[in-house]
Amino acid sequence: MTSSDRSQAVDEHRTYAIRTYGCQMNVHDSERLSGLLENAGYVRAPEGTAEGEADVVVFNTCAVRENADNRLYGNLGRLAPMKTQRPGMQIAVGGCLAQKDRDTIVRKAPWVDVVFGTHNIGKLPVLLERARVLEEAQVEIAESLEAFPSTLPTRRESAYAAWVSISVGCNNTCTFCIVPALRGKEKDRRPGDILAEVEALVAEGVSEITLLGQNVNAYGSDIGDREAFSKLLRACGAIEGLERVRFTSPHPRDFTDDVIAAMAETPNVMPQLHMPLQSGSDPVLKAMRRSYRQERYLGIIEKVRAAIPHAAISTDIIVGFPGETEEDFEQTMHVVREARFAQAFTFQYSKRPGTPAAEMDGQIPKEVVQARYERLVALQEEISWEENKQQVGRTLEVMVAEGEGRKDGATHRLSGRAPDNRLVHFTKPEAEVRPGDVVTVEITYAAPHHLLAEGPTTAVRRTRAGDAWEKRNAAPAQPAGVMLGIPTRGVPAPLPAPTGGCSAVG
Repeated sequence: MTSSDRSQAVDEHRTYAIRTYGCQMNVHDSERLSGLLENAGYVRAPEGTAEGEADVVVFNTCAVRENADNRLYGNLGRLAPMKTQRPGMQIAVGGCLAQKDRDTIVRKAPWVDVVFGTHNIGKLPVLLERARVLEEAQVEIAESLEAFPSTLPTRRESAYAAWVSISVGCNNTCTFCIVPALRGKEKDRRPGDILAEVEALVAEGVSEITLLGQNVNAYGSDIGDREAFSKLLRACGAIEGLERVRFTSPHPRDFTDDVIAAMAETPNVMPQLHMPLQSGSDPVLKAMRRSYRQERYLGIIEKVRAAIPHAAISTDIIVGFPGETEEDFEQTMHVVREARFAQAFTFQYSKRPGTPAAEMDGQIPKEVVQARYERLVALQEEISWEENKQQVGRTLEVMVAEGEGRKDGATHRLSGRAPDNRLVHFTKPEAEVRPGDVVTVEITYAAPHHLLAEGPTTAVRRTRAGDAWEKRNAAPAQPAGVMLGIPTRGVPAPLPAPTGGCSAVG
């Protein structure tokens, strides 16, 4: 151990807890923060530990919601008296809001020990130690990426499914989004580095990966290859043992025919697509600085459906963008009817401080936005149910998931994801089934947001992913499997629903 390592080492009983807000990128960053802390000797606080009982509490923040700062300062305020009663407790704030507000956080909450940004998450252990020794807050915000995050230690949250970042940052200038200002311009990883990470994950038992980027299918713009993303999908298809490949979130502007062909022709690329719409109105899309129009968007959907008939397509929609008229909103409803999304993440527009849209004329009254939102949700709910009913009678291979079915214990069911990412609850078979294993079931009932397979399981296939899950859960709780540069654990499958963060507005 070097002197630098020794300076970062901490008592083995010192615990940490991370609170994550925002999009998938933030969740994946929190895995890296966990890996960094465990690599430095910290231990994750046990499940159920009360807020304030961990020795280090880290807030990984989001800045795209209007009340993001209020939420943060409310949480920090609750921790202030606990910190006073527990000498040695430390609080750190990172993520997009930290990148945006910098010294403001320490001014409003002087009991915070460390503030770090989106570009230098690797510095967290050093900053915590520095704050402890100097007994003063450490604020360090890098203006550009210091090292690609995938080179950092990572504590993955699942043994069978993983996120793999292929790029960071975004080159778009959407008027409702502050992410490019906080995450920077797009920076792509080298294809060989991405594939090496995927192969390492598969060697550890991971069977499903999700390629992750702020604008995932723009991959290649930074390395000068317009077809780099489709080539990457095809390369993933050649990795033995990798059963499922997904990606999020693409942008209609960059969704080219070669990507559709790669999806259709690569067996382990799943028949699922999350394609943000945001609005179906051409004038609103122009005001949003979205570089496509309704015809282009629906054309992509048509091509995907022609190439992949069973594809489940989901989307993001913002209701009540400044200047949106009733006619504009009806155009969004038209696209929803035409596209027939399996699922839509719908958001009422709220001002994102620092974005051009926040200063636009024509801000829509709250009651109008609410009424439109309810109409949209009702329409999409009807379509989702109709689309799910089309699955009844189909036989599907379902990858068993952990923690997907909140009522599974009471119903004696298990839950998992179909290839198109639909949630399936199925009767628990007599044979042992572990998360990561694959079962074959027949769908007997459909609800708007899930499917049921109430009959007997047709087949159970034990997998290396299930073996990995079993091995992890048989081992004593410890910060094992944290490595530098080659993450050895998966992340929860599937991706969480967007919560208004980067991906939700991509």
